[in-house]
Amino acid sequence: NGGQIGFNPTASSGDADFGLLYVGVADGGSGGDPLNLSQNLNSAFGKIFRIDPLGSSSTNGSYGIPADNPFANDGDNNTLSEIYASGVRNPQRFAWDPDNGNMFLADIGQNIVEEISLVTSGANLGWNTWEGSFRFISRSAVNLSNPRGDEALTYPVAEYGQEDPLLQRSSAATGLHVYRSDAIPELANLVLFGDNPSGEVFYVQADGLPSGGQDAIRRILLNDSGDSKTLLQLIQEKNREQGRSPAGRADLRFGSGPDGQVFLLNKRDGIIRLFVSSTGSL
Repeated sequence: NGGQIGFNPTASSGDADFGLLYVGVADGGSGGDPLNLSQNLNSAFGKIFRIDPLGSSSTNGSYGIPADNPFANDGDNNTLSEIYASGVRNPQRFAWDPDNGNMFLADIGQNIVEEISLVTSGANLGWNTWEGSFRFISRSAVNLSNPRGDEALTYPVAEYGQEDPLLQRSSAATGLHVYRSDAIPELANLVLFGDNPSGEVFYVQADGLPSGGQDAIRRILLNDSGDSKTLLQLIQEKNREQGRSPAGRADLRFGSGPDGQVFLLNKRDGIIRLFVSSTGSL
């Protein structure tokens, strides 16, 4: 499992976060993280790092450690100063809210829960003790009793089960885009994300997220000349036009433009699609 690397595009020169690189590192494989690496603050696995590419204060001198990283000055040789957040499984994609700088993460679960979380400095998202809001038992089971039972952890603002009938097997959360433009009123103030294999596109509200709880996930259908369709349906139609067998999955990704544009990308039909406003509603 891999992860994203990226800079905070909302940071400006002079801001504490300007020019710092975020690196998502997955838990190292071996389903269920049997070595408990995600919770080990002396391990790089299952973490989000935050480093200064132009600095030299790291152990090897090849990059810098931001002084405001949560473990940068804790005096503990058993914690990695690069760590910004811990307890992630497969930090597939992250993005920032241009209004307030909130960082959202799409974290792929083991086999049961996909999650979208707000990430803050020092946050522990719970893996592999928890998968989403539920205590992790095995690759095929979570404990549904006493959800969100550890107040020290950061739980998802949105999550969905891999057995949802809308989705395909091997679900995987992807995204993200926080839409703050007024060019598409239907998308205003929403956090957009999706499911990689099925190509389903979802959203939650960017504002007023429940304290200690979750927002309701809603589905986005695409307006194709008046017909509501999923991305996978559009891909399959294009495949037929191309003389190819219809794809069984979408492999969805999101792209962002310099003026807040939202693009839908996939690996199946060679088409990049752009969200535009519709006379209808989502």
